[in-house]
This record gives sequence, C-alpha cells and structure tokens, in this order.
Amino acid sequence: MNDKKVPRRIAQTILNSLKGGVVPRIGLPYITVGRKNEIQALLHDVDIIAEGGASFRFIVGRYGSGKSFLLQTIRNYVMDKGFIVADADLSPERRLQGTRGQGLATYRELIGNLSTKTKPECGALTLILDRWISSVQNNAVQETGLTPGDPELAKAVDKKIYAVTSSISELVHGFEFAHLLSQYYHAYIHGDDDKKSRVVRWFRGEYALKREAKEALGINIIISDDDWYDYIKLFASFFRLAGYAGMMIMIDELVNIYKIPNVITRQNNYEKMLTMYNDTLQGKARYLGIIMGATPQAIEDKRRGIYSYEALRSRLAEGRFSKPGARDLLAPVIRLEPLVAEEMMVLCEKLALMHSELYGYDNRMKTESLAAFIKIEFERIGADINITPREVIRDFIELLDLLYQNPNMTVEEMLQSDDFTYTKSEAVSDNADGDYAEFTL
Repeated sequence: MNDKKVPRRIAQTILNSLKGGVVPRIGLPYITVGRKNEIQALLHDVDIIAEGGASFRFIVGRYGSGKSFLLQTIRNYVMDKGFIVADADLSPERRLQGTRGQGLATYRELIGNLSTKTKPECGALTLILDRWISSVQNNAVQETGLTPGDPELAKAVDKKIYAVTSSISELVHGFEFAHLLSQYYHAYIHGDDDKKSRVVRWFRGEYALKREAKEALGINIIISDDDWYDYIKLFASFFRLAGYAGMMIMIDELVNIYKIPNVITRQNNYEKMLTMYNDTLQGKARYLGIIMGATPQAIEDKRRGIYSYEALRSRLAEGRFSKPGARDLLAPVIRLEPLVAEEMMVLCEKLALMHSELYGYDNRMKTESLAAFIKIEFERIGADINITPREVIRDFIELLDLLYQNPNMTVEEMLQSDDFTYTKSEAVSDNADGDYAEFTL
C-alpha cells in the first residue's frame, strides 16, 4: 500500500470518475494494480520509439476490463518521458477512412487532443510550436553569444529553423508542411497573430477547400480523408526535431469500425489500419507509437471484425503456443487477462483509504470486510467469465458512500443485507458490442 496521502482534488476526481464508470485522467499511479507485465511490454516499445523506431499495438479486452485504464496509464507515463500524446475515440463520425470527412475528423480529434507533460489537458499544438521557436532562439544565443535584436542572431536562428524544415521537407507532403512551419516562425517573430492562427488552422485540418488554403497561406493543398495519416508521421518527426522524445497516438473504440454495415467501407478502414501497421514495422514511420483499443469480438469476428480482413488476420492471429495465463506480450495484440481476486482486493483497499481521507472519517473497511466483499463479487453466477474491474469498483464505491452516509450501519450488515443481491440479465448472443452479461446491484 502506498502510504502517501492523495491530494483531495485528485481523490475526488478518481472516486467520481470510477463511480461513473470512466477512467480518471489524473491520479492513476495511486490506484494502479496488476497489469505489470502488460505495462512493461508497452514501455519497452516506448524506448524503441525514442531511439527512432516505431510500434503498433492492439489492447484487447471486454468493456470494463481495463483497456482505457491501461491506455491512460501509458499516456501519463510517456508524457513524463517527454513524449507528445494524442488520443481519440472512434465513433460513427470518426473513422480511419471515410468518404465524408470521417477520417479527417479522427485526425482533427487527435491534433486537438495533443498533450504534453506541461499541458496534459490537450490543446497543446500552439504551445509546442511556440516552445520550439523559443528553444531555437535560446540555443542560438548560447552558441553565438549574440544578444537579442542583433541581426546576426536572427540569421543564426533562421539557419537553425531551416535545418529543421529542410529535414521535414524530404518526407511525403513534407515540403508544404515545412513551408508552413517557416511561415509560423516568421509570424511569431513579427508578432503576426493572425498569420499564426491561419497556420494552426491548417495544421488542425480545418480548411475544407484548397482555394481557402491558397488565399490564406499560399499553398494549394489541404489535409484530407485519404492522407491524414501522412501528416501524423510528419508531426512525429517534427516533434522529435523540436526537442520531444517522440509521439504516441492512442485510438480507442475500434468497435465502431466493426459496426459499419457497409462491407466495402469496413474493408477500407481495415486497409488504412494495415497501412499504419505496416509502416511501423517496416521503418516507414519514425518516433511514432500507435496503440488501438478493441473488444475481442471487434478483433476476432471473421465476418465483420479485423480478422475478416485476411491481410490483418494473418499478421495478428495468435500462434499455437499462446493461451490464457501464458500470452505473448511481445506480439502485436495484447489480450487483457481478468484481474484476480487478490488484485481487486488491493485496489479496493486503496480506494477505501482514499475515500476515508477525502471525507474525513475513520476507515472501517478492515481486511475481513474487504475479503467478504470480494468473495461476494467473485462468487456470483457467471462471474468467472463476465465480471470486470469496472463493475466491482463501481459497486465498492457505492458501498463506501452508503456506509459514510449511514454511520450507524456496519460493513457486515450491509454485505449481509437482502438488498445486496445480484441478478444476471440475459446476455444478448449477437450483441455487436461484445458477448458479455451485465449485472445490476
């Protein structure tokens, strides 16, 4: 148990988020339990990316199994390591490929959600660009000994900026990208905020017509559904040159591709996924990590899932030796094993202490009571297959809230109450979101 007291603001956020069934953006180290092997496997990728490589992983698990928690844990870790992180959830309006802007919508979401250690709450693009220019200027001052305002210093800065932009210009679509970086730099130097905002708009994919981009910036190209991923690769290379360790993008809810009714549209999305996967393995992308989250059905269904696209199935399918309890965590697909009862008990112990410190009462949740709660949860019908951390945590926080509001009641009375029973709802066999049962308190 970590004896370090959790700040009240963070404790409130953690408990509210978990009770609402969502993963908190902050405070995850206080409640991280299990997943040690999965985290280590993903962090090995981080080291490779920082050395100029690339990686692509799928995190696979049922709803509530901890996919989002693992993604957020990695997100926080890589930001601490100097990475820039972008995340997006797919939806009917956001896909990897589309004909009506769905792919571009995913790109916009990713760029809008750019985060760094100093700006973890997203929207960091302008900060990154300004920090880059400021860093180049400071380095030029240190190397030349010249003072700000000296024309020779301006020439030295121009030379350093050109070195970055010329390196970028060698990549696909890199010439226009580098030209815009140069425009942003000169707008920054001359205090032209209007020009800066126009460049940022272009980087965010907000120009709908080439004519608009031509009038605003003098370039006859815009980011589209077809080529948005090329610009992600450009950003990854630029961020490295700008002083960051690399870029990690996280795309969750692949089930929304699985749900696409049109076969051709689904296959086009899987083809884009294959392109991204091949790029990372073949060295066509650098300083870039990609993690995607999916349910087992969205991966393994050979009729509509990723495995319906043979080129992906042949690359991602498990070999004959992997099995539950002995998964290959160096493979592209990481399947989340359920947390065991002992791990859930440690997590509940952390939450009980956090809850009592936040609301200022003596923690009455002793080891025996925790064990009794976990026993009830894990012994209910179908729990061996259907139970998820989300359900257990939500039940436990509700129990803590009720005990706090009813100090005359004991933990044992609450657990033994006739009201503390579970009923299993009917599982929908062909549920597109996953074949899982749901429990209600």
